[in-house]
Amino acid sequence: MLKSIQTSLLILTLAGSGEVAAQSSNTQAKANNMELDVTGLKQALLGDWESIAPEVRPSAAKNADGTLKPFYLKRAFKYLPSDRFELEIVNSADPYSAVPLARIRIGGHMLWRGAHPIAPGAQKVDFVADETYEVTPLAQGFADVLNKVAAVGYAPWDVGAPQSIFGKTFAPFGLAEATNFMEYDLVYLRGDLLFWGARNIDGRGFDTEQNRPTNLQIPLIRK
Repeated sequence: MLKSIQTSLLILTLAGSGEVAAQSSNTQAKANNMELDVTGLKQALLGDWESIAPEVRPSAAKNADGTLKPFYLKRAFKYLPSDRFELEIVNSADPYSAVPLARIRIGGHMLWRGAHPIAPGAQKVDFVADETYEVTPLAQGFADVLNKVAAVGYAPWDVGAPQSIFGKTFAPFGLAEATNFMEYDLVYLRGDLLFWGARNIDGRGFDTEQNRPTNLQIPLIRK
């Protein structure tokens, strides 16, 4: 009887070891596949991307009736080797980009944080502006506003004249001195369409992991 029990325990132990080994092997295979997927995604992402048409986002600013003000923009994005990126945003006063207000240029690095559940192949990505952050007023009204709310530490704001806000306090964007701007976002590539995360409908930014987007934004198209 004892010998039979010992034999049974040995069989169970060996079977359990086999299951653990199989699970470990499967986990490692998935990790390897994920690494290959991200490597392939990075390779496919290299190059220039741009907005298909003017876009709109909910902003954090509110109208008098409490509704969120729209933020109209067009994007131009470049993904470079070593996970570097460059992003240009032109903000406009109207839905058709007929009245541009400001040009924003950001440069930095993308940090890859693993799979995002919104779609197969989607990845969580943090965009960190650790190289450049520049603002250019494109309308006199916007320059006048900046001269009131962002005068300290800057030259007078003039239309068409860019100024670096990198590493500086910049109240209009909520930037603090010596702090790199960062957003918790996502990336999903489908052919020649590049999707990021859709803005939160209540105007919250992507400033924490909890605020990372859960859905897809209107895509950029390969330039």
